[in-house]
Parts: sequence; C-alpha cells; structure tokens
Amino acid sequence: MQHFLSLVLLCLCRPGCGEQRDDVYIFDTWNSLKTCALSLWHVRHYIYSTIVVAIGVWATVEYLSKNHNKQKNEDNIAPNEADEVIQNGHLVQEVKEVHIAGVKIFFGSQTGTAKRFAAILAESVQKLGLPVEVIDLKEYDPDENLVEEVYSKTICAFMISTYTDGKPNESAAWFCKWLEDATHDFRYGKTYLKGLRYAVFGLGNSLYENHYNTVGKNIDMWLWMLSASRIMTRGEGDCNVVKSKHGSIEADFDDWQATFLSRVQALCKEENKECSGSCQKGKCKTNDQKHNKEFSQNEEVPEKMKDHSSEEEELFETTSEEGSGVEDETESSVLDVEDLGNVMNNMKEAKQEREAVKKVKQKTSKRAVGKNEGAEPREMITPALKNALTKQGYRLIGSHSGVKLCRWTKSMLRGRGGCYKHTFYGIESHRCMEATPSLACANKCVFCWRHHTNPVGTEWRWKMDEADMILKEAIENHQNLIKQFKGVPGVKADRFAEGMKVKHCALSLVGEPIMYPKINELVKLLHHNEISTFLVTNAQFPEEIRKLEPVTQLYVSVDASTKDSLKKIDRPLFKDFWPRFLESLKALADKKQRTVYRLTLVKAWNVDELRSYADLIEIGKPDFIEVKGVTYCGESSASNLTMANVPWHDEVVYFVQQLADLLIDYEIACEHEHSNCLLIAHKKFKVNGEWWTWIDYDHFHHLVKEYQENNGSKMFCAEDYIAKTPPWALFGAKQRGFDPVDTRFLRKRKKDISGC
Repeated sequence: MQHFLSLVLLCLCRPGCGEQRDDVYIFDTWNSLKTCALSLWHVRHYIYSTIVVAIGVWATVEYLSKNHNKQKNEDNIAPNEADEVIQNGHLVQEVKEVHIAGVKIFFGSQTGTAKRFAAILAESVQKLGLPVEVIDLKEYDPDENLVEEVYSKTICAFMISTYTDGKPNESAAWFCKWLEDATHDFRYGKTYLKGLRYAVFGLGNSLYENHYNTVGKNIDMWLWMLSASRIMTRGEGDCNVVKSKHGSIEADFDDWQATFLSRVQALCKEENKECSGSCQKGKCKTNDQKHNKEFSQNEEVPEKMKDHSSEEEELFETTSEEGSGVEDETESSVLDVEDLGNVMNNMKEAKQEREAVKKVKQKTSKRAVGKNEGAEPREMITPALKNALTKQGYRLIGSHSGVKLCRWTKSMLRGRGGCYKHTFYGIESHRCMEATPSLACANKCVFCWRHHTNPVGTEWRWKMDEADMILKEAIENHQNLIKQFKGVPGVKADRFAEGMKVKHCALSLVGEPIMYPKINELVKLLHHNEISTFLVTNAQFPEEIRKLEPVTQLYVSVDASTKDSLKKIDRPLFKDFWPRFLESLKALADKKQRTVYRLTLVKAWNVDELRSYADLIEIGKPDFIEVKGVTYCGESSASNLTMANVPWHDEVVYFVQQLADLLIDYEIACEHEHSNCLLIAHKKFKVNGEWWTWIDYDHFHHLVKEYQENNGSKMFCAEDYIAKTPPWALFGAKQRGFDPVDTRFLRKRKKDISGC
C-alpha cells in the first residue's frame, strides 16, 4: 500500500518537464503499479478475512431484526382472529383455535354427475356457514397445493367417477397418477399428508364387477397410505339401480351427504376432542379417530395395500374397540420379556375374534343378498332416468320401453326426403315408428346418440311388461307425436294422414331390444298388425339371435373389426365380449331372412381395418352391409368424439370402394349422401343386371302369416320378398339417393350431424 500511495503522490506532485522526460515517467509509473499489485497479492488473506467477518456481522444483525419483528406481529393479532379477555385488570387478546377453516370439494367427472353432486354438496356446506370451494381436479396441481391442505385446516371432499376399465376419467387422471406415485416415492414419506382430513364419494356401476368404483377406492387408499385421516366411511354411488343400496346413485349420494354434513358439524363443535373412553398406551383416542378406525375395520382392504406392509395392514384393520386386552395389562409402551408371550397370545386371540366376527358379517351379508334376490324386481325406469329421457323427447312406456319421433319422420312429413332406409329398402319414413322394448344396453359406445342416459345391463333383472301393452301404448304415443305436426307449415296433408297409420317399426331407438325376454311375442304382434320390423342388435347375445323369430330385416352393429378397437369403441360390459361378438355373427349366417351388417366409421378410430372387416363379413355372410359415417350428436363429456371424427362423404365412399374390392360376392348398390351412408349388397340381389334391394312389404306379411299358421314349418328366405330398386337410389345416380318426388332441403352446415 505504501508503494501505491507514493505513486499517487508522485503523479500529483511531479513538475511539468519537457517531452524528453515523458518516457522516463511512464517507465517509473509502470514499475510502481507492478510493485503495488504484488503487495496486494501478498496481503490477500487479510483482505478476505475482513470481508467474511463483515458479511457475518451483517447477516446476524438482519436475522435478529427479523425475529424481533415477527414476535411483534404475533403479539399484535388482528381483532377478528382473537378474543378480547380481561387478565389482571388489563384488556388482552386471546387467539382462537380454528378447527375447520372451510371445505374444499374436488371433483373428477366424465359425464357431469360428479360435478353436479359437488355443486349440491357445496350449497349444503354453505348453509352451515362454512367457506366452501369447488375445484376441478383437471385444474388442480397436487404437487404444489395438496400438502397445503394439511395446514389449512380444511376438510377435503373428493367426488370421483370411475371410467373405462377402472381407470380415472380425463379430468382426474393426473391427480390419481401423482397420488399413486407419491405413495411409493420415498422422498414424500408415509406421513406426507398427516393432518389432512378427507372424505371420498365414488361414482361407478356395479355391473362392471372387476372395476366397480375402483378410482374412488384407490384415492381413499392412497390418501390413507400418506397418513391422511378420513372423517367418515367412503361412499359409493351405484348407477346400477338393481344393486344400488338406496335405489339410485342420487339416493346413494343423498345418504352419504347427510353423514358428511353431520361429521362436519361435529368437528365444528369440537366433538372430536372429547375422549371416547378407549385409550391405548397412554394416548387418548378421540371420537374422530375412533370413527376412522371403525371404518378401517369394516372396509375391504385392497390387495395393493395388503402387500404394503404387515404393520400397516394391522393398523388398517384394528380398532380401538376390539379389546385385545394388551393395553389393560401394559400401561406403558415398554414390555418386559416375560410378558411378551402373554402379549402375543392375546394378540392372536384378538385376531381370531376379529376373523370370527368377519365370518358372521359375511354370512349375514349373503343372507341379505339372498333376500334381495328373492324380492320383487325393480323398475328399469327410475324417476331420475325418466326425467332425463323425457327431456330428450322420449315417450316412455311402462317400466322399460319407449318411443321417439325420428327427425326423418318429420322431414318426410314436410316433403323434404326420407332416411337411408327409404332409399335402400323402400320404407316410408313418415310411417315409421322408432321404438324399443328395452332401454337397457350391454355397451356404452363412444358415439352413443343418447349420451349414456339409458341404463346398462348384461341380463334382464327388472320388472317386465307385457308385449301387447307395449305395442298398444307405443302406437298411441307415436300417433300423439305425429298429431303435434297438424297445421305445421310445410306438412303435407296426405302424408300427415298416412303418418297416423304405422307401417314400419325400427326397433333401434336405444338400448338392446333383443334383451327383452318377450321379444318374439312383440315381433309377432307387430307382424299381425302388418307392421314391418327392422331390429338392431349389438352382437352380444348370440343365443337370443338364434331364438329370434323371423323379422323383416335383422341388423348387427359391427362397430369395429378387431378385439381391441371394439373394446375401445363399444366399451362392452361382458368380459367375453369378443367371443360373444363372433358367435353373434355366426348366428346371423344361419338366418334365412334379410340380414345386415351396420358399420359405423369413426375417423381416426376404425377406418383403417379393411382386411379385418372383410374377414368378419366372411363369418356372418350378411345380405347387406350398411356403411355410415359416425353421427356427431353434439358435445358430450361421456365421449371425446368431435366433428373431426366425422368422415366426409367422399371419405366414406372411398372406404366402401376399398372394402368392396376385397369382397368377392358383393358390390356397391345404393347411396344416400344426405345421411353419409352407402349400401353394399350381395350379388344375389342383382337380378339380370338390376338391383332388387327394396322390400315387397305386402308379400312379406303374407309369407310371415303362412309361416305362423304352419308353426314355422313353411320357411321363407330373403329372396322371396324382394322388390326392384328405383334408379335414383342407385350408387352413381345424379340424385345421390334423394327421392326426386321430394324437395331437397340443404343445411347450412357442410356435414350432417342429425343422424338417422
């Protein structure tokens, strides 16, 4: 440092010399700088030490200052967070302990039911005077927010539905994935959510036995494994009204909600802080803990949790009321070696007692099930289902049937054209009744027109109405629907009059009509009234197809050509859905009357399976193959289909042409551009180079009458009641399948979304 100061003084005080001395001064300056730098390098350790000490002093001062301010803030609690009390003559404030800060309701919904229940629960909680928040799990980040619920003193309610194959719906998928991973991740630990209080209500359908309420059970299990505490038993809502504990999923929810609100009120009143009278190892067991343990005993332990650890399993199954006797003999948590044998014996005895109790409960449960099975069957149409279907325009009949006016019936009444059945087979759309004797179905197809508001089932377990009653009321309801068009502008008087007389019946409204045990009786009654029958089945009931009486035309829906794609598109309930599907096609091949494959093309799902479709056609050998682009029925949370999945008509034509090239005995016969549909027909319906795909309905009824009069001995086949197809209905005609006697009504939308 001395050299550096000398250099500075030298620079300041040196006299102004001539240019001859400039070089000398520059040289001296450089040497002085070098000397200064070397001096600093030698004393560098002293400089570093001084800097470190200064930083340490500064940090200590800042830390003490913050602690002092924090203590002052804690001493100055806001009035709304404390109670004012008098102590020693002075006014002081006492902090209130909040037991429930509010309720957060999380929902993961596919069809909107869980979301609706969440809203109902939120309204009920608000009436208790508690803050409430409804959260869509799709918008919730558990990694950032879930642990905060541990300290927020909120009650967390989870409304979770189970989707296909027991998997969570799209909105809850990430939450479930994160929660499952957290239970196996050592970085979180088993006590990660200790202090979180929760309740779960799962939504499912017991017909899916292997996956019933799986998501709700898993979330309950994962939260418990992370040390969260239940405030009540998990609720299970069952869409299957036959096995629902309270008759419907709405009633199941109402019962669970009542218990939930009661528990919340109890926690608000600090009832959980009172001793239950059953203390273990010097630790007081509260009512809340007691309730939680009781639930654990009664709950079936998932297999995944059983494998977690024997210690956890024991905790999960044990309650404070089971009275093993160990605690009475050992007041402390320390045992003498001499007492260990007695303790182990007592534990074994307690476990044997629990197993005996469990067996008694199982026997009681079986007896209860037996009584339920012997009880009178329930009605298929519940009040909730009735409201939903009525809003959609259904006229419900009895306890399981219904009719609905097809949009093509309305169209033909106005002279705006008929449906593809008019083009392909010559039906009169304004005289066609769309009905079903069974609203239940064995599939939950992604393109379901009714958005799955109808019930599902694999067998008939409901009350059954008589066939004559169903037909009578179906015709009456259909006529009443037709009457509504009297005087409507554009409705033709002659067609209105004809529409009052039903000539055709499409048993394809919704559900699975072949499930109805008296379907043959209903078909006979329809034919007796000279009403033709077009029956559609989803190819899951092969035996019923074999037993079916002759119908005018029998359809089988072939929505996919491989096992995987059929499962993805139809989402069948049967575990053996693929063998059933193939057997149904084989049963169709044995039928003598007209048979049809109905192919629904879903873009990006099943349009690339040409060879597989050709193989299935070889199995069933249908007379006709209808290929139609999927109908988009508006937005539905039950399906992820959009308009992007609807193929253009040109795309359907291309698919049909490719498929026809793979078939030896088939050709493209007809086209109905308006409904995005084409018909491939067997060559036996091409007589002398002309197509005969239409139906002689009068002759059909004559043949059926002879068949019934001869007790089925006088059989007839599809070729016996054919009629010539008009030129305008043929593939390649300029009319593209539109009847020229009517006036074409073009919609503003380029794609037809109304279906037929």
